[in-house]
Amino acid sequence: MKVTDKIKQGRIISIEVLPPNRGHSAEDIFKAVDELITDYPISFINVTRHAAETTYVELEDGIIVKVPKVKRPGTVGLTAALMKRYSVDVVPHVLCRGMNKFELEDLLIDLYLIGVQNVFAIRGEYENAEGESKQENNKDYHTYAVDLVQQIAHMNKGHYLYQKESTMSTDFCIGVAGYPEKHFEAPNLEEDMKHLKEKVEAGANYIITQMVFDFDVYKDFVERARSIGINVPIIPGIKPVVSLKSIYSIPRKFFVNIPHAFLEKMQEAKSSKEEFEVGTAFMASLVEKLLSWGAPGLHLFTMGKSKSAKALLQAVWR
Repeated sequence: MKVTDKIKQGRIISIEVLPPNRGHSAEDIFKAVDELITDYPISFINVTRHAAETTYVELEDGIIVKVPKVKRPGTVGLTAALMKRYSVDVVPHVLCRGMNKFELEDLLIDLYLIGVQNVFAIRGEYENAEGESKQENNKDYHTYAVDLVQQIAHMNKGHYLYQKESTMSTDFCIGVAGYPEKHFEAPNLEEDMKHLKEKVEAGANYIITQMVFDFDVYKDFVERARSIGINVPIIPGIKPVVSLKSIYSIPRKFFVNIPHAFLEKMQEAKSSKEEFEVGTAFMASLVEKLLSWGAPGLHLFTMGKSKSAKALLQAVWR
């Protein structure tokens, strides 16, 4: 079922997982999903994707070669495995970074043929500048997420890069990312909102936000979106934060703000157990405000770990 159709039926819960590291199994991911899907009505599982990074490999004869390497391959395989194991809708991430538009077309065809109805289109990030320079000014690659959204929307109309007569039209429901505190590269929130609107106009059907920790930040973001004509569902991204260490590491990595009141409560905690309880209570209060105000559901950044997500759902989902 499409994300937008599911939202029409009521509040949704989606969870996000990472593919396993190269050469590892998905058993830990399955265990985490088992913990959540057994007790809660998980609507969708999102599977992240990483761009290929350039690395150097020494062959048996001592020759060193430069090759592309994805740290966590397996997005398509994990998507298929989750669909089969749980009979649940899975939303794979599709990235501009690391694949040219022709490779992306092949990827989207594969996803459609295995029964995927929803995709999440994002630009993605490289960890080093070499990948960035490879795509710069290369017409075979998309520069921004809006270009990828447009490609998927064209496929939904039966328009392919390798155009043939009587091509099938795909029917993807397209999700995109929104940044309530603006994307770190944007000069201001107004400019960032303009680009978000462009993605919706290109064909995006719903938005999942970057993680939010302040109700007013989400509310202001939605109101700004509505005021400029963005009327698709906006699902708040929630990261269950249950340790003081995360309070300090998350802003550095994701460019988001942690409310001072939350920080103070976590600093007052006397043990890791108390931090867990304080963090769960704070996030539960936030979620209750979001749902009461009319948020269409939750997107939980579990990243394959279930304990904190389960504690949060136990507190708010009745």
